[in-house]
Amino acid sequence: MELTEAKRIICLIDDEFEDLELWYPVYRAREEGAIVLYAGPEKGRKHIGKYGVPAVADLSYEELDAARCDGLLVPGGWAPDKIRRSERVQAFVRDIDAAGKPIGQICHAGWVLVSAKILQGRKVTSTPGIRDDMENAGAIWFDEAVVVDGNLISARRPPDLPEYAKAFCDVLYGRQS
Repeated sequence: MELTEAKRIICLIDDEFEDLELWYPVYRAREEGAIVLYAGPEKGRKHIGKYGVPAVADLSYEELDAARCDGLLVPGGWAPDKIRRSERVQAFVRDIDAAGKPIGQICHAGWVLVSAKILQGRKVTSTPGIRDDMENAGAIWFDEAVVVDGNLISARRPPDLPEYAKAFCDVLYGRQS
């Protein structure tokens, strides 16, 4: 695949992301030929996952531009509770959603979508611990490994990663999931 043809994915990060929920889908997307860039509060800042694996922000939240990417990944962990507070991130998520580009979220990452206010009437899953938050935001919640609703791909927790990463890549590349 030519580099110019590669899909460009943004992965949102902050401290205490769930390591597996970041790395597994990122590597899976890269296996498909995608370019994955990390976006954090500050460009160049190193963020440490819950289990000690670091990721460095390639971009700051202020540099996010939905027109310059093909999809979004949001890992879980405790990072989503920090990420969701950024008004710039909220606007970016709304722009990605309005453009119909894939949004992958797993576990606690649903909090970012709640704060972006894009869940009304959408079918999703998440860790059961934030089910009430998702439903209170208007989502229709399912206790399933992966739920795909148009451009929105959601999963519950690390054991669901194989199905989740495949479903995200299928939506990204226009394949049936």
